[in-house]
Amino acid sequence: MKHLDEALRRWWQRHALPLPTPTAPLLVAFSGGVDSTALLQLAHQTWPGAVEAVHVNHGLQEAAPAFEAHCRLACAQWGVPLQVQPVAVTVRTGDSLEEQARHARYRALSEAARQRGACAVWLAQHADDQAETVLLALSRGAGVNGLAAMGERVVHHGVVFGRPWLGVEQSVLRACVAAGGWPWVDDPSNAHTRFTRNRIRHDVMPVLLKAFPAMAQTLARSARHCAEAGGLLAELAQQDLAQVGSPPRVVALQALSAARLANVLRHWLVQVAGRAPSTVQLDELVKQLGAARTRGHQIHLKVANGHVRRVGDWLEFLPPPMAEALAPAGLDLFPPG
Repeated sequence: MKHLDEALRRWWQRHALPLPTPTAPLLVAFSGGVDSTALLQLAHQTWPGAVEAVHVNHGLQEAAPAFEAHCRLACAQWGVPLQVQPVAVTVRTGDSLEEQARHARYRALSEAARQRGACAVWLAQHADDQAETVLLALSRGAGVNGLAAMGERVVHHGVVFGRPWLGVEQSVLRACVAAGGWPWVDDPSNAHTRFTRNRIRHDVMPVLLKAFPAMAQTLARSARHCAEAGGLLAELAQQDLAQVGSPPRVVALQALSAARLANVLRHWLVQVAGRAPSTVQLDELVKQLGAARTRGHQIHLKVANGHVRRVGDWLEFLPPPMAEALAPAGLDLFPPG
């Protein structure tokens, strides 16, 4: 287990954060599964008295009460403080249940961190999870940001989240938990191959690992390379956005190359819409901007979760409530320039 302890300490050294204390603890997202059990136990042993657990109960499975009961019992036995955060997952037409559950989970974990004044929240994803995420992104035709998969350090809702074991394979964690004799529960949904990730885990990864035993590590390395490239693209987008403005000016956008135009538009839309546009939406927006050479040329496209329209010399993003409110009222979405 020594190298696992070192992995936890190295994460802290790389990101230069204050070490956890009883008044500014480290929170560990604890599902009760084998991975989060290993993470909680080793973090607790490394910084005793400065680590707490948070269990998010989505209420989406019949076994959810049993998972919560297990986490309560385990934390009581280990002397680890536990918060239980129940969440309600709202799914609208066209939404992904998994995506909405993930958003709800981050909100709940962030709220728990703010309540406790936590220095960070740790998540237990490992190298096998990272490899699956890269393959999932490839199956969807993702760009460098998608292929970067899960970040070792990310910020959600103003809270630092860390994944110290992205370079550790799950087999190592299972061996650690077995050696410690720590109880854990298995989520039955992990076996359901109707989920794309589970099909990759059960049907695709075993074949790849048989042919390329180091596949999990090499895919994780590729994810790090993509994360570096994504960071550079974000820096370039920030520079370009400073030049074109926010909201961006049409003429200034047209002065950019097609690649830089798509890059800055994607960056702007993530800022104002909270999500990136699809490739089809972004391609169409770039195409229409290229054709909009007169002030009378209007643009009105569904992009991300709202609409982008041209207002005079500028592009404007309308979030869903605003677009829905304007249309029924018969208001002109395309005012003359």
